[in-house]
Parts: sequence; structure tokens; C-alpha cells
Amino acid sequence: KGLDPKMSFKIMEKVRKGKVKKAGFDDGWVEAMEEHDVPQWYIDSLAKIGYLFPKAHAVAYVMMAFRIAWYKVHEPLAYYAAFFTVRGGDLEAETALAGKEACRVRLMQLRDMERSVKEEDVYNTLLIINEMLCRGYQFLNVDLYKSHATKYKIEDGKIRLPFTALKGLGEAAAISLMESGQQGPYISVEEVQTRSGVSKAIIEMLDQIGALKDLPKSSQMSLF
Repeated sequence: KGLDPKMSFKIMEKVRKGKVKKAGFDDGWVEAMEEHDVPQWYIDSLAKIGYLFPKAHAVAYVMMAFRIAWYKVHEPLAYYAAFFTVRGGDLEAETALAGKEACRVRLMQLRDMERSVKEEDVYNTLLIINEMLCRGYQFLNVDLYKSHATKYKIEDGKIRLPFTALKGLGEAAAISLMESGQQGPYISVEEVQTRSGVSKAIIEMLDQIGALKDLPKSSQMSLF
């Protein structure tokens, strides 16, 4: 009806919480609604409402659930890539790469113990990883040239781990590694560190996961 947006919002907030029914409209609200041709039956209704949950809000959740379910069934790689990008903070890269059996062993280990809040998050993430592996999909290891800093990417029917999939590797270091890899091939592990500027601890982390296996340690050449 053209009423001031801020006033409209305040009216509806007080109405849905039952505050108008208890204490009445604020000064000037009724007059403002009348001036903008809000029907009397509508004003009367606002004064009677004890509590109103916005139905459209609930419907939006249901619609979102259906959309997620559709992708999980029909576009599983897109679903899992999006899921782990948003909620993959508790993903254990080594377990994910090791396959179904390793995942199940880790799940059983966590299931049979009193879990902390952190371990509960890891357990729930492992359930999704196990589901994905059981459906025949796999993860690809972190790659110095192909991994994104933070996003799980679909590649050759599999999901490529980002740099942040490695525990302790923060977003800033991940971005540095991604941008450094885009500059061209490395000649050594030493160059990975100097070009990206990451710490020695991160280089060791990349080495442990197998991301540096094809690179010599040093840029120096030995003639003899």
C-alpha cells in the first residue's frame, strides 16, 4: 500500500510476536495505515493476532530440502562437492583418500568411544564421505596445480581436494599455494616454498599427503 518500509516492518514484527494484541499499536500506526488505504478488516486482524509464524519461511526450508535432495540423487558429484566446500572443515583427507575400508575403520573407532564435540563433527562428516565412497565416487589428492584454495572441484568424475582439506593449512596459505601453482611448473620443493611463501610446516604437510612426490628437494643441480 506504499506505507513506509521501516514502519511496515515494525508493525509486522510486533504483530507476529503478539505485542500489538497485548499493548496495542504504537502512536501513529493506525492513522498511517488508514492514510494509505489499508482495509479496516486488515487493521482489525492485526490487533487480534496472538502469534504468527511466517508460513513462507517454513515453505522455503522445505523447498530448499527438495532441491538438495534432487541434486543428491541426480547430480551427486555436484552435491558432494558443494557439501564439502561448505561443511568440509572436519574432513580427514588421509581417510577420505584411503578408501571405503579405511573410512569404515575410522567410523567404527569413533562410534565406539565417547566423542568430543569436535570428534562428533568428524564422525558426521565421515558418514557423508562413506556414503559417497559407497556410491562409487572417489576423491583426488591435493595437487599443486589443479587444487583450488578452498573449493572441492569435480574432475574426471571424481572430487579434487582443495588445499584447505589439509588440517592446519589456513585459507591465506591455501590462496598463496593456488596462485603460485598458476604461475607455472615448479622445479623443486624448495621453489614451492619460496614462490608461495608458505611455512616449512605446510611443506611437510604437503609432503606427507604425497603432493610433492614428483619434485626433487632442492633447486641445485649436481654434476657429479
